[in-house]
Amino acid sequence: MAFYVSLRYHQRMPTKQPKEHAYLIQGGKPLKGRVKVAGAKNAATKELVAALLTDEKVILRNVPNIGDVDVTAEMLTDIGAKVSRRGDQVTVDASRLKSSKVSEAFSGKNRIPILFLGPLLHRFGEAVIPSLGGCSIGGRTVDFHIEALQKMGVAIACEGKTYTARAKKLKGAVIELPFPSVGATENVMLSAVLAEGTTIIRNAAMEPEIVDLAMLLQSMGALIKLEVNRTWVIEGVGGLHGASHHVIPDRIEAASFAAAAALTGGEIFVEDARQVDMLAYLNAMRRIGVPYEVRDDGILFGSTDNLQPIVVETDVHPGFMTDWQQPFVMLLTQAKGVSIVHETVYENRFGYTDALRQMGANIQLHHECLGSKPCRYQNRDYRHSAIIVGPTPLQAADIRIPDLRAGFSYLIAALVAKGQSKITGIEIIERGYENIFGKLKKLGAGIKVI
Repeated sequence: MAFYVSLRYHQRMPTKQPKEHAYLIQGGKPLKGRVKVAGAKNAATKELVAALLTDEKVILRNVPNIGDVDVTAEMLTDIGAKVSRRGDQVTVDASRLKSSKVSEAFSGKNRIPILFLGPLLHRFGEAVIPSLGGCSIGGRTVDFHIEALQKMGVAIACEGKTYTARAKKLKGAVIELPFPSVGATENVMLSAVLAEGTTIIRNAAMEPEIVDLAMLLQSMGALIKLEVNRTWVIEGVGGLHGASHHVIPDRIEAASFAAAAALTGGEIFVEDARQVDMLAYLNAMRRIGVPYEVRDDGILFGSTDNLQPIVVETDVHPGFMTDWQQPFVMLLTQAKGVSIVHETVYENRFGYTDALRQMGANIQLHHECLGSKPCRYQNRDYRHSAIIVGPTPLQAADIRIPDLRAGFSYLIAALVAKGQSKITGIEIIERGYENIFGKLKKLGAGIKVI
């Protein structure tokens, strides 16, 4: 059984600056075969934090073996939890926590530290967390988190690179989120399960990963339900116990491989892809002409040489997921005509298109809302709409991955481009995709690590 060790321990050890690795990808090879998607990163990392709410063991199965899970496990270990892994199963024992402070060594690693506030407040009456990190896709402020917790009786101060929170006892509250923020909904949920009284979260996020988190919390003894009109109702309980839980499959990874099959002229059976989590994506794939077949154990995605243009607007669930946008834009570079993608969730999610234009894609960015959905960025200085004209042949290039989801679109671009591309910054994509190199290699990609 493997045990996680503290990141700070590693940082005290004198080491040489590691050599940066890269992928070399030879384009033009169709991807064919079968691939199994891992557990959802956006569920597993949050459920590891949920284990802090009890002093009994929490066992999570189908946990992806990725960088973000490792960093989250190291945070838990650093404050005194015991975290062990065997295969895809991770066990957390938080019975003897030693600290209410998440080390500044984790500053900028990902956005998980903000979710430690509620659990640590319940355990210690105070919590100290570092500034956040994650992908550079927009402001992603923590204002919604802080305002919600303040309504629950938490005093929060920001000093330098840390947030300090204190509360003798969290109180239930009625919280109306200005936007259905995934992170803020999760934060309130983790804080409310042990609070005094009932918490109501209105205009809340209801993504499958949040529902999965709620199912774990319910298995641990929480009273939690999802009502109509984006409303979560959580009745605080006196304590939670241990539980065993199976993490849902990663719908983002499933969509990524679907796009790879369609673009490379291949056929991939995506094992464990769930239709119920991908309705909006599957509708969009059908509209542009990508063939697929839903089966009991996954979805078979094919390809076509007659991709059709489309207008797509990202949205919170059950709409078209913002994390599906990047590989889907790659598909649209090969569609016959003019497509429009209107990003309504993050204001700066099209930065990755510069590299795609370098490879030959015809993509124009605009400040205007080129769609009909209500958008927070209307009349603001953000280039959050894209016009994609295709089909355009792509040429190999040396490109650097700027963020996680853009990273997979770069891999797809390199797989379909003429010539050999060099992709750097691969540690970013390995943060969120389990064994991405091995999976692509098995599907027939011309890929190697240098």
